[in-house]
Amino acid sequence: MTFDKDTAPAQGEARRATAALVLADGTVFRGHGIGAAGTAVGEVCFNTSMTGYQEILTDPSYEGQLITFTFPHIGNVGTNDEDIESTTPAARGLILRAEVTEPSNWRNARHLDRWLKIRNLVGVSGIDCRYLTRRIRDGGAPNGALCHSPDGQFDFEDLRRQAAEWPGLEGMDLAKNVSCTQTYQWTETLWHLGEGYGQLAEPRHHVVAMDFGAKRNILRSLASTGCKVTVVPATASVEDIMRHQPDGIFLSNGPGDPAATGAYAVPTIRGLVESGKPLFGICLGHQLLSLALGARTEKMHQGHRGANHPVKDLETGKVEITSQNHGFVVLPDSLPTGVTATHVSLFDNSLEGLKVEGKPIFSVQYHPEASPGPQDSAYLFERFVALMDGKA
Repeated sequence: MTFDKDTAPAQGEARRATAALVLADGTVFRGHGIGAAGTAVGEVCFNTSMTGYQEILTDPSYEGQLITFTFPHIGNVGTNDEDIESTTPAARGLILRAEVTEPSNWRNARHLDRWLKIRNLVGVSGIDCRYLTRRIRDGGAPNGALCHSPDGQFDFEDLRRQAAEWPGLEGMDLAKNVSCTQTYQWTETLWHLGEGYGQLAEPRHHVVAMDFGAKRNILRSLASTGCKVTVVPATASVEDIMRHQPDGIFLSNGPGDPAATGAYAVPTIRGLVESGKPLFGICLGHQLLSLALGARTEKMHQGHRGANHPVKDLETGKVEITSQNHGFVVLPDSLPTGVTATHVSLFDNSLEGLKVEGKPIFSVQYHPEASPGPQDSAYLFERFVALMDGKA
């Protein structure tokens, strides 16, 4: 057993550890428990966003992951009932450097610690997140077991074993865990200060969205461009989708290995490509579309998670700052003839977008709906609408 990092005493006062993160190699990080008591096992990743911790924790794409926040002030604005991307958090747990302070924000409705307890989400504070992030950066995302034990009692060997035996995200189909199980309609539009969320009154188009773990702000963005959205489960067939007579089809974000989800989704997406309908994919939807077109995907060393990722549009030369959350990537040299790369990451030159020549089909790896993050890429929803209008 290796004990690499203990917690730093809070505000100069020594405190007994009530939570521990144990990695599969036996490394132990001891800190102070927050949120629910219990143990959570998953892949340990890091997110560099400075804002939006509530949206991050409720993003369905984080299914199976323990999130290390590199920004220290998590919880300082509390939580509310508006800044959520799903009703139930998909993340397994969270790892923080600083203690959660009393919230100071006019929108606060509930302390983060209380919010975590209500949702049975395990967390730890007092961890050297800079050291942990460097480990992930250099060695890849490890499996870990995060335990909050209020009495300070831990079975480190058992936690190490749980982390080591967890199978990892590669080969996992997690979309079924976070997808809807029944078809439903979405008409809520984007949030505005002093008004909250709006409602779509006069739809211009009808979009069917395949839900692999869709963020609510993606659906809001579609509705705000005049689209009535019908959301269908990840396992929907071509016939299930086309009977709604859509003007366009959307492939959502989601968690897990695209190759595993593709076992049932790719045949459907191939049929949708052949339908001739405009098609737009984001994140996992981008990866699944790529597989359906004949490309390949692979797991990344550490993934892209944050709100400051520069992406270059190869057609215009413009650079957009984007919000990202993905651990798999499409291999650019696997794109077949007729499929063109449109965007690349300026961090590592990985593929960030594509289009199908001669067809109204495109996708991006990043999140144009932000939430949290910059809105440089929000125009992509208008591009999708233009395709349905026959103007692009």
